[in-house]
Amino acid sequence: MNCEQANQLELVSVLASLGHSPVKTRRNDHWYHSPLHPDNTPSFKVNSAKNTWYDFGLGKGGTVVDLVCTLYHCDITTALAKIGSLSTNPDLSFPRQKKLPDQDENGIIIQSVKERITASALLSYLQSRHISPSIAAKYCHEVLYQVRDCTYRAIGFKNNSGGYELRSPGFKGSTSPKFVTYLNRESNRIAVFEGFFDFLSYETLAQKRGLKQEAPTPNILVLNSLSFFTRSLLLMEKHQQIHLYLDNDTAGQKCIKELQQRTDRVMDERSLYKGCKDLNEWLVDQGRNLGQRKGLRP
Repeated sequence: MNCEQANQLELVSVLASLGHSPVKTRRNDHWYHSPLHPDNTPSFKVNSAKNTWYDFGLGKGGTVVDLVCTLYHCDITTALAKIGSLSTNPDLSFPRQKKLPDQDENGIIIQSVKERITASALLSYLQSRHISPSIAAKYCHEVLYQVRDCTYRAIGFKNNSGGYELRSPGFKGSTSPKFVTYLNRESNRIAVFEGFFDFLSYETLAQKRGLKQEAPTPNILVLNSLSFFTRSLLLMEKHQQIHLYLDNDTAGQKCIKELQQRTDRVMDERSLYKGCKDLNEWLVDQGRNLGQRKGLRP
């Protein structure tokens, strides 16, 4: 058995043969207690459409071979031998025929993805939200997508499972699979954002104000949905400092309180944008006077 053959085996079946069953399943997402470390909240997700896994506690994921290598702390040759022995299990199967990867479960079909944003309407939208063009170019793409018979363009921000958050002047949505975006910069600190425009605002502020940041700069976690906050607790708790840039609302307060009850390493950064809903709203409100403001931690 080679890597290509091994990675075609159904991850859900592989985990079942190893004695692991999902705690919850929603569409293509199967949530498990992690087989790689102890957890209280299911922190290990398998996407059956892509046949990939991601462990929130470790901040890493991959294929069937990657899982076996990580699980048994072994090299690829040893992993393939172990998978080969598993493949004799009659319950182990290959994934069912899947729909095309560019078609979203909600009817959004991605037609193309451009590395750089060039559409004037999208550039104007970024400008209206005071996002630096170079920051947008670094983290975002221009996505051409179709809904029914109509074609649209949007700013796309990719998550770690291959889905996109989509934003344009008249649209806010996402493609499946819905997931977090984690940028590992090998830091012992992490900055957590509810949405990607808050993250882009943070990066824009750092760029415009020339902040002197400790090396390395913080790891980044963009939740893309507050529903992923609890599932990401283990990943956050791996860091010595946890900087939270959540919304100034009841839901944001509830999440911050939840983490504060688990650890004293939480730094609630909402005082920076007190009086505004979120960091991007504060950035827009400040306009061109960024250099006169203080308070943003690197």
